[in-house]
Amino acid sequence: MKKLSVIALTAGMLLVMSSQADAKGCLKGAAAGGIAGHVAHHGVAGAAAGCAVGHHMAKKKEKEKEKEANSKQQEQK
Repeated sequence: MKKLSVIALTAGMLLVMSSQADAKGCLKGAAAGGIAGHVAHHGVAGAAAGCAVGHHMAKKKEKEKEKEANSKQQEQK
């Protein structure tokens, strides 16, 4: 049962990751999540969650940079 759930989780993550051409933050998040998950004996789940969170945080940071750049452009006008 455990092997089946690991296979299903891995397949799901591969499908999600293949649709994302831009994986910023995923590697850092996966590494941190994998380590945290390993401590809790759920390394794969931790890495998957870490990847998702890392990607989300990278997108959030990118949007903040865009807003800052737009506000600077409007101040110059």
